[in-house]
Amino acid sequence: MSHRSLLPSLNPAAVAAGHDLTDAVTIDGHTLSRSDLVGAATSVAERIAGVDRVAILARPTATTVLAIVGCLIAGVTAVPVPPDAGSAELGHILADSGARAWLGEAPESPTLPVVPVRAYARSWHRYPEPDSRTTAFILYTSGTTGSPKGVMLSRGAIAAGLDALFDAWGWTSKDTLVHGLPLFHVHGLILGVLGPLRIGSRLVHTGKPTPAAYSEVAGTIYFGVPTVWSRIAEDPDAARRLSAARLLVSGSAPLPVPVFERLRELTGHDPVERYGMSETMITLSTRFDGERRPGWVGLPVAGVQTRLRDEAGAPVPHDGESIGGLQVRGPMLFDGYLGRPETTAESWTADGWFITGDVAAIDTGGFHRIVGRASVDLIKSGGYRIGAGEIETCLLGHPAIAEVAVIGVPDADLGQRIRAYVVPRDSEKISESELIEFVAQRLSNHKRPREVVQVSELPRNAMGKVRKKLLG
Repeated sequence: MSHRSLLPSLNPAAVAAGHDLTDAVTIDGHTLSRSDLVGAATSVAERIAGVDRVAILARPTATTVLAIVGCLIAGVTAVPVPPDAGSAELGHILADSGARAWLGEAPESPTLPVVPVRAYARSWHRYPEPDSRTTAFILYTSGTTGSPKGVMLSRGAIAAGLDALFDAWGWTSKDTLVHGLPLFHVHGLILGVLGPLRIGSRLVHTGKPTPAAYSEVAGTIYFGVPTVWSRIAEDPDAARRLSAARLLVSGSAPLPVPVFERLRELTGHDPVERYGMSETMITLSTRFDGERRPGWVGLPVAGVQTRLRDEAGAPVPHDGESIGGLQVRGPMLFDGYLGRPETTAESWTADGWFITGDVAAIDTGGFHRIVGRASVDLIKSGGYRIGAGEIETCLLGHPAIAEVAVIGVPDADLGQRIRAYVVPRDSEKISESELIEFVAQRLSNHKRPREVVQVSELPRNAMGKVRKKLLG
């Protein structure tokens, strides 16, 4: 597919020539055809043409979709803002991004002008395709280490990233994508909205990603984070209604192996797992026509190269066991952090590889397993380098455990000792010694937790990732 047009399915000439689709996007009780999208979004583009960047309160609504498409038509940079952002986060995003106005909805007492999005307005003005190097989005990271950083993604990077996924997932215009993910991150917005609009498939956004909502829509591809798939796996009737789908795709955090296996049992599908970041979009994935291995995120997508390095910068063997820092390069990577040249420079090696900050293992066939963040998931205990994810997967195999997070805490003797936080399936107290022994019998003795803490829930962000820095 040519990179010349980011959204070829919304080409006005093609739509006018009869290639309309009456239900291109269904969201928040509204259904938009391709001609609706072109006409209303072009009307939006006319109102913002010439502005450098605007903020969009990314509620899952037709207004948000039209605002996003209007920005892409006009070549204006969009800054998606979490709709539940607190005052400090909101103030930081607006000040850091330099957004000139709110496009569409705005929070109470907005400090910027508000440009309305009129769903029934129409314009058929033709805009030239913006340069592929134009920054399409500034996406703000979750801010787990300091203030959220603005990730600049170009139109060309987005096109390359999406085309690689169309290849990996066999995604075509005949598909119907179903999801209920937030529209201010790569997963829900770029993959989940721009993906269907680029390839020309249908999109049904369910508002919230509940088992009932997913099971009520006859889709061919379903997107979810592990929390979503865990809930679906616990609702057998809803899960079985997804059996007619083509792909169940999980991302944004590791999918627990027991959930993978339960979905296989209930739906007949092995979930597709993939790996990416705001800075890289999706760089690794299992394929629609290839092996899908529980706990592994597959191979580099088209155009991507990967490598592992240890703390000294030396290569780490691809034996499936040795873990090292994951570095990537490819055409879908970001252009840097807005206004942070030093941080941007620190994120790249001298020979042009992006340092993800994640640790991983690669087997002899090129399959990747993500251990987690180097800062919280690589535990150095008693001279051993231990991945928290392996211990978490083991504990999730215990029938009494619903959720788990493993961290390393300072220890005068070991350097770090392993502590596990567990959420039980019911309120009954679980024996700490039983869980420690459960791990010791299945993994190397040095990988057993020294402490197990029972909690009612784990702290998570909007995408379902556990915020481990709040533990310990």
